[in-house]
Amino acid sequence: MSVNLQNADETITLFEKAAAVILDDPKRKGSIVRLPSEGHLIISGDLHDHLIHLGKIRGLANLESGTHRHVLLQELIHGPNLTHGCDLSYRMLGKVAEEILAFPGQVHVVLGNHELAQRTRSGVSKGGGNNVELFNDGLGMVFGTEWTRVADAIDQFIDALPLAVITESGLFCSHSLPAVNAMPHFDPKILDRTPADADQRGPAGSAYLMVWGRKFTQAHLESLAEEWNVSMFCVGHAWVEMGVESSLPGLVAINSDHERGSIISWDLANEPTVDELMSRARYLQTIGSPLV
Repeated sequence: MSVNLQNADETITLFEKAAAVILDDPKRKGSIVRLPSEGHLIISGDLHDHLIHLGKIRGLANLESGTHRHVLLQELIHGPNLTHGCDLSYRMLGKVAEEILAFPGQVHVVLGNHELAQRTRSGVSKGGGNNVELFNDGLGMVFGTEWTRVADAIDQFIDALPLAVITESGLFCSHSLPAVNAMPHFDPKILDRTPADADQRGPAGSAYLMVWGRKFTQAHLESLAEEWNVSMFCVGHAWVEMGVESSLPGLVAINSDHERGSIISWDLANEPTVDELMSRARYLQTIGSPLV
């Protein structure tokens, strides 16, 4: 499906259809997508409008070869490059929405804090100004008076995003996890339902806490693993200088939006361990020409 991402009606229809496909995935229950024990998953970290790396990830995922191939994406919007002072990263969101329609049930975008900030119109910055305002300015530049209609469709798309992808072997992939000091306010049953508006908002909404956490301890990771019946966590959200790292047993962090940005190429039949996940990491810079 090729969409004119400068046409408001086509763009709105794209995001509405993609949201419906995400929600209708039979592997989806509540805010979790559960992947089977057979197949392959490309796991990426924060991308922030890095179109070249998205193209490389798309090529590695090789979704055309069959429904056993999957790709996990996160943090698609709010990149560093502006056009006439505006953020046009809605286009990357649109490219991924096209992929969701082309390969239903194979493209999994987990909710990130920047998407949630955009959804709730909460200020967030990567150092170059208020990313939400810059994103809205980009929509206004492209769509004129129709920009709010497009923004509403993007909100619908963001609302559909799951909080986690869990493999049958016990690997839990999400943008982040609730910080240890947030646990008294966090409801782990958030994964069993679609987040309501109150869940999405800070400082104590459980979906909000799920995508904003940074401080973890081994004891609280073990508690979450027991609650959710998993054995390993793989998250984004943090700046990972070497692309992939493990700072605690049972936790791997991945980052995909810089010169050492990485992916993990994962066989769904494998039992997840830190060593195994780390050994399956690849630098995106070492991969050939992207497919865009």
